[in-house]
Amino acid sequence: MVTTESGRSIGGDFDAPALLASKARNENFPVASHLLARDVRANLMAIYGFARLTDDLGDEAEGDRLAHLDWLEAELDRAAVGDATHPVLRQLTPVIRGRALSLEPFRDLIEANRMDQRVTRYRSFGDLVDYCMLSAAPVGRLVLAVFGVQTAERMALSDEICIGLQVVEHLQDIGEDARRGRIYLPTEDMERFGCSEADLLRPEGSPALRRLVAMQVSRARGLLAAAVPLAASLRFRPRAAVVGFGAGGMAALDSIERAGYDVLKHHCAPRKLVFARRALSALEAASTARSLS
Repeated sequence: MVTTESGRSIGGDFDAPALLASKARNENFPVASHLLARDVRANLMAIYGFARLTDDLGDEAEGDRLAHLDWLEAELDRAAVGDATHPVLRQLTPVIRGRALSLEPFRDLIEANRMDQRVTRYRSFGDLVDYCMLSAAPVGRLVLAVFGVQTAERMALSDEICIGLQVVEHLQDIGEDARRGRIYLPTEDMERFGCSEADLLRPEGSPALRRLVAMQVSRARGLLAAAVPLAASLRFRPRAAVVGFGAGGMAALDSIERAGYDVLKHHCAPRKLVFARRALSALEAASTARSLS
């Protein structure tokens, strides 16, 4: 545990490697595939650690969360010059320096969590996408930077995948988010399907909510489809990683569909066998597309 100069504790026990690994295993997708080189896996886990710490400060920290996030941004600046105090930020220093990473994507992740403190509803899907460009897309761009393959076209495809993954997570967490006072289903879509905010707090999904979730599932599948063309543009190891991200999201959507789109009654996590099938299918499609290009 690390404290600020005022004595406020920051980050809880997040410096424990076992806790970080446990959180990574609970994601919809493999955070750092063992197909990747050890240094690349370490880089990706360091970035994941920062993202998880940022979310924990924005979602669960006691006290003034905006102050915690301000501390984190200052700590990020210290990490860039090798003076960070928190273990997660100290692990980030060699990644920032070794990969010449811009700090902007990290700042965007912090800003997304600042938004969570003051914005609890999104009128349109476009508004939600703007939020996801801060809360999710920066991670994909950092992954491309670690692989050294960032181009404008690849970043655009990565953004779509990350937005799709964020939509999946929002669907899985509808009930939990609503109990925290946050709703990531666009208001105009809720109105269109006749879904009320009270529906999100029920023990099981109403017909209106399930219809809305089904529409969001279709929307997310369209976004995650960008994994194939992005993977096709990459060498094998980064290609396999991108395929894993997309396959994890698709497998989670399959779980939601199997549950009749009732994400309140059922815990809709991806099944390992379904993930494997999705990954192999996407890898074959990406390899075929690459060989034809």
